[in-house]
Amino acid sequence: MGKLVLLGIGCALVALCGRADADEVASLSATIDRLIAQRWEAEQIVPAPLADDAEFLRRLHLDLCGRIPRASEVRDFLADKAPDKRRREIDRLLKTPTFVIHHTNLWRAAMIPEADASQEIRFQLPGFEAWLRSRIAENRNFAEIAREMLTLPLSPDARQQFAQPESSTPVAFFQAKEFRVERLAAATSRLFLGVRIDCAQCHDHPFDHWKQPEFWSFAALFGDLAPFQPGEEALKFSSDRRKITIPDTERTVDAAYLGQPVGEWKNGLSGRELLADWITSPENPYFARAIVNRLWSYHFGQGLVDPMDDFSDLNPASHPELLNLLANEFVAHDYDVKWIIRAITNCRTYQLTSRQTEESQGDRRLFARMFVRGLTPEQIFDSLAQATGYRQPFDPEQPLNFNNDESRQEFIGMFANESDTPIDRATTILQALTLMNGQFVGAATDLTDSRTLAAIIDAPFLDVSGQVDALYLATLNRFPTDVERTHCVEYITGGGPKKDPKSALGDLFWALLNSGEFLLNH
Repeated sequence: MGKLVLLGIGCALVALCGRADADEVASLSATIDRLIAQRWEAEQIVPAPLADDAEFLRRLHLDLCGRIPRASEVRDFLADKAPDKRRREIDRLLKTPTFVIHHTNLWRAAMIPEADASQEIRFQLPGFEAWLRSRIAENRNFAEIAREMLTLPLSPDARQQFAQPESSTPVAFFQAKEFRVERLAAATSRLFLGVRIDCAQCHDHPFDHWKQPEFWSFAALFGDLAPFQPGEEALKFSSDRRKITIPDTERTVDAAYLGQPVGEWKNGLSGRELLADWITSPENPYFARAIVNRLWSYHFGQGLVDPMDDFSDLNPASHPELLNLLANEFVAHDYDVKWIIRAITNCRTYQLTSRQTEESQGDRRLFARMFVRGLTPEQIFDSLAQATGYRQPFDPEQPLNFNNDESRQEFIGMFANESDTPIDRATTILQALTLMNGQFVGAATDLTDSRTLAAIIDAPFLDVSGQVDALYLATLNRFPTDVERTHCVEYITGGGPKKDPKSALGDLFWALLNSGEFLLNH
């Protein structure tokens, strides 16, 4: 009996902690909405209404898991009448393997953007993705992730050992930058501080207050990597690697943080270790703000500071009080990325429809409606796979993007776009042709190969109207409107150009997969 009493008390405590946590998230979400609404009121903005359940569910799955929901998930969610079902769905998705996969893709792309343009670098990514995936799966404190990556032990003798793609290590971050201190400084500043200090590498920044000596002082913190530099390109460091000579000048500068001297060097610590200490310090004015701004941008397609890695005097935050609030909460909750994501996705602002209902909703920086966003290559392929029933030969023990699925790799390579923002991302003619006439979509909509079509055609309980509903749920994740259902039923019943109802059903499937509504996040 005593054990049962203790078990009951334990369960009650867990429930209370869960409720308290949910209440804290709800409070932060409400504050987010209040700060956004203050700006609407000041500028006489009429916000869009809430998205309906189908629109919200699709958006949430794409943002958290990188793919559209299954038709069965849509049916279940639409049938659920509980008032807290959106909160519960957010909590459920944050615990799924697909959340880990998608956010590994997002952060890997941010940390090693060079991979999209270099096959040589892509060869080095398996170990990096395996390392990053394990940290995201553990919901590791993000400051610890940053520290571990920046302070990875490196030595010239171990370079070839680390280059092995099967090694679970973040060394690919350094390899992608060719171990060059100036490239590592620029990448670290953008990623973890949100500052484009690289514009000051060759001369003083033309639009910001950063000066060339400040760039090279920051780069000097990577001085322990000087032995990696080729002889003819070697930078001039002092013997203790705490000073560097600015290239093409006679000026020598001390290693320093952004706008702040290092001070007394701790015994035995490298510049990279000191840098990691400074970046992840709760007092750092950049790190938390840069990360929460990136998370906000991932969910809205527009950062509170936009571009999301360009914090500067000439590019202020649209909502500075909100940015500081999120940064403070991020620090207070031990740099918990999921905590910030829960608060963002639970807020009303995130859940607004993408349909513009008032002229005043046109300014992206006011977040008066959800702007339509283009999908990443991974989101497009994984959503196509979900809709068509394609089973990816994914081995959870292998790196994410380097399994034996050649179709996925070819597709992602085809749809990689350079420097597009999500809201402005465009599809090239070649990409459009791949979707319309490519082998993958062609097989997925062929009567003899398509799992989804076969399941719908062979279902004895589905009439033509039910078949149309099933295709809409599988692709657009909603039921068709009455007008859409009528037109589609007439087309299928008439058999289309081939006078064959089954072939006409394949035509509808192809059209839905190629529609803008399927290929966009809205």
